[in-house]
Amino acid sequence: MSMAPRSWLFVPGDSERKLARGGESAADALILDLEDSVAPDRKAVARGMVPEYLRAHAGADRRPQFWVRINPLDAGGLVDAAAVVRAAPDGLVIPKVNGPDELIRIGHWLDALEARDGLDPGCVKLLAVATETPAAVLRLPEYATVPVPRLAGLTWGQEDLPAAIGAQGNQDAAGGFALTYRMARSACLLAAHAAGAQPIDTLEQDFRDEPALIAACAAARREGFTGKIAIHPAQVGPINAGFRPTPEEVAFARRVVDLFAANPGLGTVGLDGRMLDMPHLRQAQRVLAADAAFAGR
Repeated sequence: MSMAPRSWLFVPGDSERKLARGGESAADALILDLEDSVAPDRKAVARGMVPEYLRAHAGADRRPQFWVRINPLDAGGLVDAAAVVRAAPDGLVIPKVNGPDELIRIGHWLDALEARDGLDPGCVKLLAVATETPAAVLRLPEYATVPVPRLAGLTWGQEDLPAAIGAQGNQDAAGGFALTYRMARSACLLAAHAAGAQPIDTLEQDFRDEPALIAACAAARREGFTGKIAIHPAQVGPINAGFRPTPEEVAFARRVVDLFAANPGLGTVGLDGRMLDMPHLRQAQRVLAADAAFAGR
């Protein structure tokens, strides 16, 4: 069974060394970046290197998913898409998205580019960074009612939104995210689930602080996120482990599934003093499916 990627590692698209290191990591997905991690005078270089990288690794027996973050639509995004789609990435990461209508427009571009390059229609998926402008945050509920056929996931950002609203930062006095950013995070999580897309948590900036990353992954998975952005290969291992069910969770899930199987026709069963019903069975089945999908990874 194929599961949504747990770790999404950003790699600058103009660095041969970092592209090589990213490929050697155990990331479930690489995001080859043409946007913020590439200096303006290196954009054209990256636009040439990324398709070469994709073509060179297309036939690997075991490889991560390959995604490309293009520039915003008003800053060269179409040129980026036209350059990289011919190398058949798994998907495009779209920054500064204000709402699902923009993703639908990009989908029309991709229809034409896939036809140009002889690719299967709809094979290039979309991941939206969906909270980088005030309008984007306020329009997140639209994902529940406006279908985006190519949409694979939604993630949120913590840096662009403060800059867009003139905030001094994104933290409160205690050092956590301020209310505005907690709201954006929660809205992104709900919008992704409402749209049937993967909810992906944002990055942890200090890649050296592994305990903080482990705690953040645990908190995100408890809330319903199923993956997380990484900005350094050292973050990949903790993220992969953090979004895989623990042995204790797997053992309990097996007991739940077995108990329902032993009592066909019952909608409610008792286990360890708790009453369990169909939502508990579905959650247990998800846990077992995730554990099987990530076995050996």
